[in-house]
Amino acid sequence: MTAVDRRKNSGSRGNRTGNLGQVTIQTPDSPPSATQVPSERTFHGDTVTDEYAWLAEKEDPRTTAYLEAENTWTETATAHLAGLRDTIFNEIKGRTLETDLSVPSRKGGYWYYTRTVEGKQYGIHCRVAVQPGRTDPPSTTDQPGEQVLLDGNELAAGHDFFALGTFDVSVDGNLLAYSTDHTGDERFTLRIKDLRTGELYPDEVPDTSYGTAWSSDGSALFYVTVDEAWRPHRIWRHKLGRPSSEDVIVYEEADERFWVGVGLTRSEKFIVIDSGSKITSEVRVLSADAPESEPVVIAPREQGVEYSIEHHGHRFLILHNRGAEDFAVSWTSADAPGEWVELIPHEPGTRLESIDAFARHIVISQRRDGLTGLRVITDGSTDSYEMEFPEPLYAVGLSGNPEYDTATVRIGYTSMITPSSVFDVDLTTRSMVLRKQKPVLGGYDPADYEQFREWATAPDGTRVPISIVARRGVRERGPAPLLLYGYGSYEASIDPYFSVARLSLLDRGVVYAIAHIRGGGEMGRRWYEQGKILTKRNTFTDFVACAQSLSRDGWTTPELLVARGASAGGLLMGAVANLAPEAFAGIVAEVPFVDPLTSILDPSLPLTVTEWEEWGNPLESAEVYAYMKGYSPYENVAKLKYPRLLVMAGLNDTRVLYHEPAKWVARLRAVAPDGDYLLKTEMGAGHSGPSGRYDSWREEAFVLSWVLDVLHLA
Repeated sequence: MTAVDRRKNSGSRGNRTGNLGQVTIQTPDSPPSATQVPSERTFHGDTVTDEYAWLAEKEDPRTTAYLEAENTWTETATAHLAGLRDTIFNEIKGRTLETDLSVPSRKGGYWYYTRTVEGKQYGIHCRVAVQPGRTDPPSTTDQPGEQVLLDGNELAAGHDFFALGTFDVSVDGNLLAYSTDHTGDERFTLRIKDLRTGELYPDEVPDTSYGTAWSSDGSALFYVTVDEAWRPHRIWRHKLGRPSSEDVIVYEEADERFWVGVGLTRSEKFIVIDSGSKITSEVRVLSADAPESEPVVIAPREQGVEYSIEHHGHRFLILHNRGAEDFAVSWTSADAPGEWVELIPHEPGTRLESIDAFARHIVISQRRDGLTGLRVITDGSTDSYEMEFPEPLYAVGLSGNPEYDTATVRIGYTSMITPSSVFDVDLTTRSMVLRKQKPVLGGYDPADYEQFREWATAPDGTRVPISIVARRGVRERGPAPLLLYGYGSYEASIDPYFSVARLSLLDRGVVYAIAHIRGGGEMGRRWYEQGKILTKRNTFTDFVACAQSLSRDGWTTPELLVARGASAGGLLMGAVANLAPEAFAGIVAEVPFVDPLTSILDPSLPLTVTEWEEWGNPLESAEVYAYMKGYSPYENVAKLKYPRLLVMAGLNDTRVLYHEPAKWVARLRAVAPDGDYLLKTEMGAGHSGPSGRYDSWREEAFVLSWVLDVLHLA
């Protein structure tokens, strides 16, 4: 059970009103109302009044009272959906093989895998020794000689939230570095376990971030910490068996736009320290055999140039955008990094996204025409081939490939009707072996569903792709209820994918669609550039164009259309609610970034300075300030007839602070009081919501039941 009070209020039917400082709670016939306490901000000669700024005071009991009152109201307002929530939860659970095993990955003398057990929330991380002469991975959950490395259920015991930050086995397989978070704020305590004895070392480092790297001999562990704005800014070296007070700073990033990370190359020869802003990169390396040596810069940072490296024999492969909008690949000497030699030239329209080096092959992950793909190059050759896949819509990528000296790689493949599948591919013969397809219990047949690619036309004439999946025959029967998902920021792509939970919508006749809008990366780097900073409105108008196109072309109607988005996609939801409320019957906004201008004006907040290259810097630019103010959902709440809104937040969220959605709902209630707005805050979780799989399924069932209610299918 999470820290959220899930009271049913079955015995509270009176008109009871109580005053708790800054919030008036009216239960159960009307929602809570937050008191307005005007607070002013002035930038570029513009003064703005924020009546709900007080909600940013997390430790103030009045804030807690308001959030809990909203949770109580949401529980009351959705009480009639309790049966449907249980039904959908049981559908998700019933379609899931609860006791299961991931496809094991070989590393050294072991197969590593994660298994789940029916009734348990978290995965159990294990390994078994490779048997002589056996090349195929184990395929059953009962493995003789299994060694449990970490049991997430044991680590989570006594806590409402649990997440792993790093899980890193040393080169010799003897040590495990792992870190845990029990609040959802993404700050982890780092520990080291001796896998030979099962004992924990006394070494313990609090408040670390993601990412670790072992030296070759396991004597040193590199890790990351954050500054006061929660920006990963320091790389440390920890000596095994020594107190953390003796740890040494290996690299500190002074530029507040840049984050740092650390990792070990697949070849296990180099520790890599990445430093990057949204648009600029700088990479340092040091020998894993000499952990106390000074890091060497591959290429000094150059504003607007992004690059990453992979070690490949005598060279470092460099994926970069220097003079290459959609990226190219070069290489430089591993012994003396310097001049870049072109390996794969820039090809406009083919976005090279990542590069993976193996002893005798290079695999490029790319996208073209809105679809992902994989290109293979044999070492010593300029020839390449692209893997082919049978479906018109799909998503593919490398998955779980820790071994460097191999000619076989593992890939993950899915589509909107094909469950997640794992293949081993022989890079020489090009043969593919299906190792596992995610089981879907209950008689799932992909032939019962069909997927489509449609195109909408944005106001500026740009064609925007839409991926659609529906139960077979739904399209022919005319307008249907439809859920439209969107994101559109950070060059992140929402590719076609399979979802067990989504079947609960499809089997009730709901169509599911993904709008691949600008600001994302689906159509290459230019697609991203046309949806950021002073072109950000394209993200919102693209989404509205997709919604209107789906209605115009007979897929649905505005009365049968619900939109959904999370985080920066939650900003999208807030913006389109102001821009075209008539296009939607309902909107789900999860951890929504709906007060962007206020946050981006405050450089002390987590992420703010690093985000200026995504949204612009309104502190320095009056133009950016005015532009952001023009689309900020919170600043543009008006007396409109808004769609029904379900807003989700996490009290310990460090990416989108809880008070943004809380303030938004409070202002909506005051300015457009006739609307139907629900706010649900997870009081013991962060950006990703509940951590356990059963809790996550219940959260999804809550959202889907609300969607079905809006669509008159509850």
